[in-house]
Amino acid sequence: MNDDALRVRKLLRQQSAIASFGSFALRQNDLMKVLNEAARACAEGLSVPFCKVCRYRADENDLLIEAGFGWDEGVVGHVVSRADESTPQGRAFITGKPSICNDLGEDSEFVLPPFYAQHGIISTIDVLIKGSDNRPYGVLEIDNDQQHDYDQHDIDFLTGFANVLAEAVDTSERTQVLQATIDRMKDLVDDKDRLLEQKKILAEELQHRVRNNLQLIHGMLTQKLDEAADPFGRKNLRAIARRVSTLAQVYDQLLGTEATRTLDFGTYVKSLCENLSTIHALPDGNVTLTCDSELVYLDLDAATALGIVVAELVTNSYDHAFPDGTGSISVSILQPAAPGQMALMTIADDGPGFTISANSKRHGLGLVQRLVEQVRGVVKLDSARGSVWTIDFPVAVIAT
Repeated sequence: MNDDALRVRKLLRQQSAIASFGSFALRQNDLMKVLNEAARACAEGLSVPFCKVCRYRADENDLLIEAGFGWDEGVVGHVVSRADESTPQGRAFITGKPSICNDLGEDSEFVLPPFYAQHGIISTIDVLIKGSDNRPYGVLEIDNDQQHDYDQHDIDFLTGFANVLAEAVDTSERTQVLQATIDRMKDLVDDKDRLLEQKKILAEELQHRVRNNLQLIHGMLTQKLDEAADPFGRKNLRAIARRVSTLAQVYDQLLGTEATRTLDFGTYVKSLCENLSTIHALPDGNVTLTCDSELVYLDLDAATALGIVVAELVTNSYDHAFPDGTGSISVSILQPAAPGQMALMTIADDGPGFTISANSKRHGLGLVQRLVEQVRGVVKLDSARGSVWTIDFPVAVIAT
C-alpha cells in the first residue's frame, strides 16, 4: 500500500473517531467519562501511547491534568503545569494556537514537569479547548515516547477533536447550571409546601380557638338570658346570642374546608337551618323549617354576612310570624341562571306578613340591608301573603 493510500486510510480512521466520539459525548451526562473517552480516542486516532486533557484553573493560574490515557497512577487529577509559555500546553493556552514539539530534548525553552521525563515523552501536540463566554476550558495534548514529525493533518484531527470536546464541556456546564436551578426550584417548592402546611396547621388551630371562644361566649349569653328578668334585655341578649351562634356555625364549616377562601354556601345554610330549627323548637310549637339549596360557592366574608342574614330573617319569622305557634318557613338557594348573573336566595314564611318603611330597623332589618349591601347584593321584601325575602348576590369564581 503506497503512502497516499496510507494517508487516506489514516484520515478516514480519524474522521470516524471524531464522529464516534461526538455521538458518545451527546449521549453521556458524566463529563469525566467524556473527557477520559476523548483522551483514549485521541491517543488511538494518532497512534500514540499518551493523551491528556488539561483544565485551566483561574485562581491558581495553572493547568491541571483533569483526564488522560496511558499515564501512571498519580498523574491524572494531581499534576499541574504553569499556564504560561514555559510548557507546551501553557503555550497553546496563552497563544490560542496549536503548539507542536517534535523533540522536547532539542527544545530548551520549556521547563517541563518531572512526569514528562518519567514517561519518556519526546514529542507533543497541544491545541486549545475553547469554552463558553470566550473563556477557554483548557488544553488537549497528545504525547509520544518516540520522536515523530507531526503534519497539518494531525493538527487538524486534534483541533477537530478539541472543538467537539469544547461543545461537550459547554453542554455539561449548561446541564449543571440547569440541574442546580432545578434543585433550587425543588428546594423552593419544598419550602413552600412546608410553609403552606404550617400555615394550614396554624389556620386550623386558629379556627378551633375562635370557634371554641364563640361557643363559650354563646354559653355565657345563654346563661345570662336565663337569669335576665327584663323582657327587653332578654330580647337583646337573645339577638346577640343568635349572631354569635351563626358565626360559630361558619367556623364549623371552615373546619371542613381545609382553610380555603371559599366554601359551599348551600351546604353551610342547610347546616345553619338545622341548628336554628333545634334552637327554636318548642314543646307546644308547630313551626317547620325547610331548606333547599343548590351548590353555590362564596367567599368566606360573603358567606359569613349572608349566614347572619339567614339567621336574622329565620329567627324573625320564628319570633313574629306565627302568633298561634303554627306555620312554615322555607329557605332556598339557586345557582346563577347563566355565567355572570347572580345567585338567588329566598327566605319565606306563611305568616300574616307586615309592612315596613324603607329605612326601618325593626327586627334587625336594618342589619339585613347593610349586610346584603356589603356583599354587593340586592334585597327585596314581598309581604302581601306572608313574608318573602329575595336576595340576589354575586358568587365566587372558582378556578378550574
